[in-house]
Amino acid sequence: MSQLNSKIIVGNQEWCAFPELGIPAIKARVDSGAKTSSIHAFNIHRFRRGGQAWVSFEVHPVQKNRRVVIRCERPLVDKRVVKSSSGVPEARYVISVPMKLGDDQWDIQLTLANRDSMGFRMLLGREAMNGRMIVDPSIKTALGEFDQPELDDLYGHAIVNRSGLKIGLLASDQSLYSNRRLIEAGQERGHEIQFLNIKQCFMKLDAAEPEIQYRGGRILNELDAVIPRIRPSMTFYGIALTRQFESLGIKTVNTSTAIAQARDKLLALQLLLKQGVKVPCSGIAYSSLDTRDLIDMVGGAPLAVKLLEGTRRQGVVRADDQAAAETMINAFKSLSANVLVQPFIGEIDGKNIRCLVVQGKVVASIEHIAVTSAASGAVRRAPEGELVKISKVERALAINAAKALGLDVAGVDLIRSDDGPLVIGVVPSPSIEGVEQATGKDIAGLIISSVEKKLRWKREIELIS
Repeated sequence: MSQLNSKIIVGNQEWCAFPELGIPAIKARVDSGAKTSSIHAFNIHRFRRGGQAWVSFEVHPVQKNRRVVIRCERPLVDKRVVKSSSGVPEARYVISVPMKLGDDQWDIQLTLANRDSMGFRMLLGREAMNGRMIVDPSIKTALGEFDQPELDDLYGHAIVNRSGLKIGLLASDQSLYSNRRLIEAGQERGHEIQFLNIKQCFMKLDAAEPEIQYRGGRILNELDAVIPRIRPSMTFYGIALTRQFESLGIKTVNTSTAIAQARDKLLALQLLLKQGVKVPCSGIAYSSLDTRDLIDMVGGAPLAVKLLEGTRRQGVVRADDQAAAETMINAFKSLSANVLVQPFIGEIDGKNIRCLVVQGKVVASIEHIAVTSAASGAVRRAPEGELVKISKVERALAINAAKALGLDVAGVDLIRSDDGPLVIGVVPSPSIEGVEQATGKDIAGLIISSVEKKLRWKREIELIS
């Protein structure tokens, strides 16, 4: 009994402190089911100091508050594979640091992971609790609570300076989830982010004083960066605007050239093949006199007939037999529409995979079900998706596809065929709604971080006395 009396009784959540990291209070989920403790970290960088491996990182210690930022540095203890809350293995850096809980303090190991989307900025695992605590899951904050005024006093010195970057979001609909999230993520990181409706921008092409103006006469030449999110119907003018921003020395998340290459489906296929990226066998012909030979060339029906001007969810029709394929292709040609013909590959259960690539890394991958209309044969992708684990080959394929088209941010669509994974599409302005909901990751924040890295911008901390 004396041994039990010597242990700390904690609830299902408690306030911890890490004095050596400059973190006076951070609420942790107490989870004896998790082996390793973890803390929310971002902008993680490994470096060497005095011949030893170190890691620098930043922490948002207060939940739902990205204005408070603590910068930390610690010697690197290890790098290990840990299963995330979604069950996906992740390689994480490990540090050792003294933790204060109530009146007690001892060293624990922490893995560094982005927990922005989680309920708590920290998870306290059983390795840190062994021999020291008894958990009563029916209570919370048994060792005391912090209210908002107390947190304001503790972290008043570590508020992000709002004089960040000036970023333009070039799009058509501010109410869309992806656009709202990007604006929110930019503002939370201290940037001034402006929504720019493509239709309300106009350009002055002049050798002496080139400009981009916004309706009402506001000049946009002083922006630091632009995030182009151009819908297919606005491709021509949207790319022209992006090109004009570039000519003014303003950085863009995806360049005008990369967007144009991705939007031209035929050119995209040619560039992907040139870089050795595996895609389905494809065919295109100008004259309807060549339709039968075109169908035979790609292996015959069933076929996927794709409008070159269509979007990722529109302009794809399935033809199950030779006659249907000929009729469909010739009908499109009679309307002067250019079509691409590919074998209709029998995906596993009609599924395809969307990989989101940001600056050469696959940051998330989800699986969608392809739905074929019984009436028209039109094929579309269901908007909902589920988290999926991809192989090293699939990961490399997605990264190489984005690189081949010059895209820093891209949605790469894959299917798993009998011949291995194939790229069926690359989107330069991918929706992040389904990806964030399926993975719980702060994808909008990762895109804003990519802007910061491109401009080599570092966050300043506003010191408040």
